[in-house]
Amino acid sequence: MSLHYPNGKKYIPTRENKTISSTARNMSYSNRGMILEDDLNETNQYYLQHGIAVIYKKPTPVQIVHVDYPQRSSAVIKEAYFKQPSTTDYNGVYQGKYIDFEAKETKNKTSFPLKNFHAHQMEHMKQVIKQDGICFVIVRFVMLEEIYLLEGKHVIAFWERMQMGGRKSIKKTEIETLGHLIPIGFHPRLDYLKIVKQKLFA
Repeated sequence: MSLHYPNGKKYIPTRENKTISSTARNMSYSNRGMILEDDLNETNQYYLQHGIAVIYKKPTPVQIVHVDYPQRSSAVIKEAYFKQPSTTDYNGVYQGKYIDFEAKETKNKTSFPLKNFHAHQMEHMKQVIKQDGICFVIVRFVMLEEIYLLEGKHVIAFWERMQMGGRKSIKKTEIETLGHLIPIGFHPRLDYLKIVKQKLFA
């Protein structure tokens, strides 16, 4: 099957897309490097198993454009495109509160580019906040191995600053000042709900 990203480029599997070997899994956490999505998924599974919260990653929407029917009883998808997600990456419920957040990574050491977001995601976050939901972004600085939780209201403010002609990124110092550093642990990997409970619950 041929899969394409929203920009039309063909999806080509690489070695990095393959399942991580058991040897790599046994490497120390600090040395193996992190994959934010994997760590969040494992954290959310921990929350679910321990009755802490129910939070899932939203599936990436796919648009099917070509299907073959070799038999009347079967269909084979030959070509499809990853559609641009219309909202954020994760949502769920924690202690009676709706939780909604986006997860992003950057190799930049001093700032986080706002081009990683889309206007419809900003609108979605505004709507969640308007309904008294808890909305935020988890940002990983890949080269520094630092992960921050930044409230949605601040992300929206930085986005609007850009729309008014301001800088096209969020300075790391701004994230350090307004955001919350998420410590890297073992079980769970990234206990972001501890920060939500301490800092964001009214």
